[in-house]
Amino acid sequence: MIELTVENLETPALTKAQLAELLFDQIGLNKRESKEMVEAFFELLVQSLVKGEDVRLTGFGTFQVRTKASRPGRNPRTGELIPIKARRVVTFHASSKLKEQVQAAG
Repeated sequence: MIELTVENLETPALTKAQLAELLFDQIGLNKRESKEMVEAFFELLVQSLVKGEDVRLTGFGTFQVRTKASRPGRNPRTGELIPIKARRVVTFHASSKLKEQVQAAG
């Protein structure tokens, strides 16, 4: 198994560009291939979610699309009732393995 280290991140978020850089540095892909691989991975993820399919990444977690029903909402400034339309949202459920690793690191 290849282990990627992300110790030198300048921001608290890991970006697609940083993922591509990690592939370049630690796996040996060239920069173009690294960027294309990251882009292709996320494009496949998005396409599956748009189709309504779950995306399960073993040892990491599951992305799911669920439909939220319409409901009444309230404008916090005025208190006025505002209807919130039904919509599709993406949820993420971390795997037990990921949860354990996060707990062990904290």
